[in-house]
Amino acid sequence: MADNILAITIGAILVNNFVLSKFLGICPFLGVSKKLETALGMSGAVIFVMTLASLVTSTIYKYVLSRDLVIGDTTINLSFLKILVFIVVIASLVQLVEIILQKISPPLYQALGIFLPLITTNCAVLGAAELNVQAGRGVIESTVFGFCSALGFSLALVLFASLREKLDLAKVPVPLQGTAIGLITAGILAMVFMGFSGLV
Repeated sequence: MADNILAITIGAILVNNFVLSKFLGICPFLGVSKKLETALGMSGAVIFVMTLASLVTSTIYKYVLSRDLVIGDTTINLSFLKILVFIVVIASLVQLVEIILQKISPPLYQALGIFLPLITTNCAVLGAAELNVQAGRGVIESTVFGFCSALGFSLALVLFASLREKLDLAKVPVPLQGTAIGLITAGILAMVFMGFSGLV
């Protein structure tokens, strides 16, 4: 069990990083990485949502959706509802984060803007829930996977935001300024993370 948890942790953060290896969650990765402060805020929100979403979706799938529903002579496998249920769970958690941030930190809430509700459609959150089902993980392993995947997402986001802030001060050739140098930097960062492949 401990070895499995360690493999999930290293794999989710470094080897199979959602952003830099699986290319999931690219929208907030590019949209919220202009300032380190907003990147940190988004990281906290994604960690909260992805961890709780993995816990709740894994529990619902294990104890409700993976079981057969018998009505008379008919048996119905409810697993076909998983994507619909997962989206409802994720959307509810995002609403909770929005309410909390609006009360606790209005400046951060304003800074995140449209990207906060977009966590609902962040394919990394839904991807973590779906990968847990496909891998047949238990509730604890799924929660650890969700938390570590969110840490990997946050690591990539904070590293990229730090690099973009440095690039704003650098003398970049005119044709490469803005989005172009940002995408080149993201590509180099992804190649750096490819060096972790084979670690677990």
